[in-house]
Amino acid sequence: MSYDPSNIFGKILRGEIPAHKVHEDEVALVMMDLFPQSRGHVLIVPKAPSRNLLDAQPATLAAVIPLVQKVANAVKTATGADGIRVAQFNEAPAGQTVFHLHFHVIPVYAGVPLGAHGGGKADDGELAALAKDIAAAL
Repeated sequence: MSYDPSNIFGKILRGEIPAHKVHEDEVALVMMDLFPQSRGHVLIVPKAPSRNLLDAQPATLAAVIPLVQKVANAVKTATGADGIRVAQFNEAPAGQTVFHLHFHVIPVYAGVPLGAHGGGKADDGELAALAKDIAAAL
């Protein structure tokens, strides 16, 4: 399968659809997940087009992983999470639902189970506030 630029993350990167942006640079867009598994769940979406990790250019991966680490630390600081889960899915059978490479940074709170991947939509006001808090921690 090949990359389809009409995917929702492609549209967000082109500014066709709004997002709760945390950070943006030449490498990637960091935004709040609209259907979070926990409070503070963010997505790191590289700007280079690829379907997922399997077809991404090594240079893209080398550029984005330091940002994933930086965002994970900022999310942990901003949310007070007890831990951080980093997830990345490749193809539908593995759980990928948007076919543009992206990384999930999911705060984990002791004693609080994670919600389902792609579960209920979060409150836009809370997402906007969290985006500001995480951006400040970056």
